[in-house]
Amino acid sequence: MSDEPGQDDIAAVENCADVFQKLNDELSKVIVGQKEAIEQVLIAMLARGHSLLEGVPGLAKTLLISSLADALQMSFKRIQFTPDLMPSDITGTEIIQENLETKAREYKFLPGPLFANMVLADEINRTPPKTQAAMLEAMQERHISAGGTMHDLPDPFFVLATQNPLEQEGTYPLPEAQLDRFLLYIKVDYPSGAEEWEVARRVTTGQMGSIDPVISAEQIVEFQKLVTKVPVSDQVLGYAWALVRASRPGSEEAPDVVNKWASWGAGPRGVLTLVSCAKARAILHGRHHATTGDIQAIARPALRHRIAVNYAAQAADINSEKLVDLLMEAVPADKHYEQPAA
Repeated sequence: MSDEPGQDDIAAVENCADVFQKLNDELSKVIVGQKEAIEQVLIAMLARGHSLLEGVPGLAKTLLISSLADALQMSFKRIQFTPDLMPSDITGTEIIQENLETKAREYKFLPGPLFANMVLADEINRTPPKTQAAMLEAMQERHISAGGTMHDLPDPFFVLATQNPLEQEGTYPLPEAQLDRFLLYIKVDYPSGAEEWEVARRVTTGQMGSIDPVISAEQIVEFQKLVTKVPVSDQVLGYAWALVRASRPGSEEAPDVVNKWASWGAGPRGVLTLVSCAKARAILHGRHHATTGDIQAIARPALRHRIAVNYAAQAADINSEKLVDLLMEAVPADKHYEQPAA
């Protein structure tokens, strides 16, 4: 998409915004509230990334994802992660069977639940690191290896993982290096008073609706291609670049709050995430270009798992999310940013 988008591009962006509205209308039949979480999940999808959803039990994280799968008309698999889950349980395994024609025994690969367009990894922090590693490798490489043969995962392929922040016994928390594989780290919060009232009314009276599919896997792929065409000005790119550079303690760009509270900052993947998600958010809202407002809207889920606070910050009740807020206060969005010399 050039700076002056053509008629086809304009129509495609308008279509994406219309589909997004229809999708919200369908999900509202089952999901009450959670508009921000739904938007962030869709942004990650359009940016070809995976999402990690965290929230206390009972906030409809699993229902949100399964409802989204119904509305997106894609193949969907749910994996309940448990301490005894093995890598082959999710990737698939090879079995020996007899060829009916030649009568010779041969290996046949049986695909695991990862072979779906959308995979719900429920309570991913309840399984040992070996299985987590197999999952995260599939997310990154978009294929798995079995018996020396590579097997491509379907396209599109999204992993939406959930984890419970409360229970620590019997869990295997994802280390920061593995958290970085998730494009967005989405916090699912408590509903408002009015939303909780409506949830109770719907569920106890049996007034839950049914979801009709509004978009296909092929359309998702087309929207992903559209995201890559969205123009990003030097101002927007520079702002994302400046936020990430400023998140690194000890660097020239780091403000005092970062040097005081941060243990380490975001890597280059942080800039890529901010820019690609800002572009995805733009077309969801029917716009043909990304803005610094899009960067600010997506900064928390894009950076909260890519910035680590130190012990002094923890003692002062400063978590990574608060640090991202302080970072945005310290880095002006309206400053003119230029590409640095090589």
